[in-house]
Amino acid sequence: MRVEVHVRPNASRAGVGGEHDGALLVRVVEPADAGRATDAALRAVAKALAVPRRSVTLLRGATSRRKLLEIDVGGDDARRVAAAVERLRGLAHD
Repeated sequence: MRVEVHVRPNASRAGVGGEHDGALLVRVVEPADAGRATDAALRAVAKALAVPRRSVTLLRGATSRRKLLEIDVGGDDARRVAAAVERLRGLAHD
């Protein structure tokens, strides 16, 4: 399953939820320096979706705020993760 995310580095608090131009919004406290924000975003998405970090792979956007991720899950987990992504998109953050 592929998920497009928009990463906001240097946030006051980390969190996954909401939407930005159709992409899942991921806030991280790490700066966009040497890939730190990207790594933090991958960890945050894995945690929010309750999948192992190794299941979340960056496909595109290493140096961009807009990233395409591959979530490697199958069967019943795929349905659960898809539902979790949709639920997270609907969350509003301040």
